[in-house]
Amino acid sequence: MKILIVGPSWIGDTVLAQPLFKLLHARHPGLALDVLAPRWTLPLLERMPEVRRVITSPFLHGDLKLGERRSLGRALGREGYDQAIVLPNTFKSALVPLFAGIRLRTGYLGELRHWVLNDARRLDAERLPQLAQRYAALAMPRGETLRLPLPPPALRVDEAARRALLARLGLDRGRPAAVLCPGAEYGPAKRWPAHHFAELAQGFAARGCAVWLIGTQNDREAGAEIERAAGGVCRNLCGDTTLTEAIDLVASSAVVVSNDSGMMHVAAALGRPLVALYGSSSPAFTPPQSSNARILKLDLPCSPCFERVCPLGHFNCMMQLTPDRVLAAVDFDRIS
Repeated sequence: MKILIVGPSWIGDTVLAQPLFKLLHARHPGLALDVLAPRWTLPLLERMPEVRRVITSPFLHGDLKLGERRSLGRALGREGYDQAIVLPNTFKSALVPLFAGIRLRTGYLGELRHWVLNDARRLDAERLPQLAQRYAALAMPRGETLRLPLPPPALRVDEAARRALLARLGLDRGRPAAVLCPGAEYGPAKRWPAHHFAELAQGFAARGCAVWLIGTQNDREAGAEIERAAGGVCRNLCGDTTLTEAIDLVASSAVVVSNDSGMMHVAAALGRPLVALYGSSSPAFTPPQSSNARILKLDLPCSPCFERVCPLGHFNCMMQLTPDRVLAAVDFDRIS
């Protein structure tokens, strides 16, 4: 059996697709599973033992590029895939499997997909409230019910590479490390305030932890602000690491505190003790898939709003979620 997955474009969604991969292997022993995905998700997919090969998608958000999709489809047609499972809900994401001539093309209905998918499913959002469940249900034959709980995501760690990275960055390995992830690509409404992260960093440092800030280049300014406000008790690594290196740093942590972001899902997939902060978004849709995670949210009347910027201007869902609440959610006996 050979299956091609058309993967998501977001880091967190890619992690949430791994339960699907596990279920497919359970159904098809000896399965060859390949994933067509954007290049920035490759470090994650390469750490999933269920994935045989990652095929880099050359298409950016909004690109149609019909000729290029046809050429890629024809090239993949020579692989002899038995099935394609298309996770994005766009019309264009289903074109490559169509052009590849893959006989069974599975995905959810939406955006004129009824004629490009021949195994098009109608989503029951009430029965499958979580994104990971919606992905995983596509492993089931039509009409068969998904069994819960899902197998959790689990990323591999290269221990030699992890130790070499810590040495190269000169990070303190004599103390337990608290990793703080201040970023969230969707927008500022999902980001806990920098001054809260700074106070939290001071709290961790006072309890004997090394504190590392991890994020992308887009988070570098916020990381610098947190580092300054915390009085230098933390190390700002935002923008200084690749995603592969960030994964290894999270794997080296004793505890992670993160906004609802891709790094939150990475921490969950690495099994790290995790405190996940929710404001404008909802854990009902994309919770961390880990028994080692604790979710903090205030359930204000105005949240979740799912907006990129607080529409009311007060940002109370995050402002009123104070650092002392986060520290109280950490089991320091386990990380000492």
